[in-house]
Amino acid sequence: MLLAVIAACEIGFWVLLAAGLVTRYLLRLRRTGMVLLAAVPLVDVVLLVASVVDIQRGAAPSFKHSLAAIFVGVSVGFGHQTLKWADKWAAHFMAGAPRPAKLPKKGPERARHERAGWLRHLISYGVGVGLMLVLGLLSGRGYDALLAPAGPWTLVLVIDAIVSFSYSFSRSEEKQSV
Repeated sequence: MLLAVIAACEIGFWVLLAAGLVTRYLLRLRRTGMVLLAAVPLVDVVLLVASVVDIQRGAAPSFKHSLAAIFVGVSVGFGHQTLKWADKWAAHFMAGAPRPAKLPKKGPERARHERAGWLRHLISYGVGVGLMLVLGLLSGRGYDALLAPAGPWTLVLVIDAIVSFSYSFSRSEEKQSV
């Protein structure tokens, strides 16, 4: 049951996002579009409640609960940025706004962007693993199954840190041969 709720929430996220942008830019109902976009985080609330209810009803903690925690964590960490990104492109394609500026491949602006992305990843990780711990506590059955994805996620977070912070040390201009 929880896997179906996770799938429905993922679909619901994108449907609400698309509906909000279409309503805002194509139908030119700005307030209605903003209400739909503001409802996007409610998807996370639904998923969180479904996970807690599933655990409270006696379900054994498993990967599906971890997946729900990861979904909510990523949504908290990256949701606002995703909405802003989609809004800029929708404004460009549907309302004739200027094309969003491209990020430079190197330099201080790129380095700041990469570090900010890693910070969002760290926030996602903290929220996701924190929710895994809370669900384990609520279940009373331990954390082993819930925290299994945290190990690989930690490795991904470390690799992301290395890559993201490497932009801080790269030169903005390539060396020219003499």
